[in-house]
Amino acid sequence: QVQLVESGGGLVQAGGSRKLSCAASGRTFSRYIMGWFRQAPGKEREFVASVSWSGSSITYAVSVKGRFTISRDNAKNTVYLQMNSLKPEDTAVYFCAIDTGGRLGVYDYWGQGTQVTVSS
Repeated sequence: QVQLVESGGGLVQAGGSRKLSCAASGRTFSRYIMGWFRQAPGKEREFVASVSWSGSSITYAVSVKGRFTISRDNAKNTVYLQMNSLKPEDTAVYFCAIDTGGRLGVYDYWGQGTQVTVSS
């Protein structure tokens, strides 16, 4: 139905910046929320950021507040995550996901993830 493909991951020096992209294809949805999550090896998946369809509602995890910026381009069915002032603890696989609004707070579709490694 829906495919989400993340890109932009890689090796980054601590203090550096990186921009992730997530392109959605297939079935279209109206007024859906797009979000970013991350998971380090052996760790539980955690929420990073989300943005509503209009862009008027944005939420960040405390750990990335002030450093990361989420945005979306609905014409391109793409969500972005601009990451600045990266820290080694930001190292993880980053996933994008879609919340169609069928159940509040539940994300229905997920990408395969892109690895972000921050070296010290």
